[in-house]
Amino acid sequence: MTHKVSDSTIRRMSHYLRALEEMDRQEETTVSSTQLAEWGGTTAAQVRKDLSQFGSFGKRGLGYEVRGLTERLRAILGVDRRWRVALVGAGRIGAALFEYPNFRLRGFDLVGVLDVADDKVGRSWGELTIRHVEELEDVVSSEDVDLVIIAVPAAAAQEVADRAVEAGARGILNFAPTQLRVPEGVPLTDVNLVMEMEALSFAITSAEQGS
Repeated sequence: MTHKVSDSTIRRMSHYLRALEEMDRQEETTVSSTQLAEWGGTTAAQVRKDLSQFGSFGKRGLGYEVRGLTERLRAILGVDRRWRVALVGAGRIGAALFEYPNFRLRGFDLVGVLDVADDKVGRSWGELTIRHVEELEDVVSSEDVDLVIIAVPAAAAQEVADRAVEAGARGILNFAPTQLRVPEGVPLTDVNLVMEMEALSFAITSAEQGS
């Protein structure tokens, strides 16, 4: 694929995939763009536009074959394979992420946890032992880590990202409240909870002012 796909399109594709998986569990065999639009909170025309960016799907008047489209979307989103993940930061956010069951269900295997605090390093989290962040490069290399989740204070996040990328990490998920810089070709996703809350408060305020 040579063209750039927007983040909003990818998010909608994730919604479509979850809808298709639920339909498959209910043994439904076909689905229309209108049905997918209802799950994705969009329009049938947008569904068709989104899917058309990745090839030809379905037939006019007949809809989409549920199982076949599910497999195609899983391949497009990269969740038809297993991803090896390292988590840097064993604080509150890190602990919540570690306990989140859907990571493994969606193909993301946590293979390493690191922190700098003496009272955390050496502790067991499930089958893993928290290692010192000084061992980041060794963990990324020895565990064949694909993705690194950064859940550390803002002041330390850039250094962690630099080291992770240098060690061979292929993508970064950043929960630190700062904007990181990574080399071109290394995907970076920022999850800033405060900004998400501000966007939500803006939406509510705008609705109140328009009513």
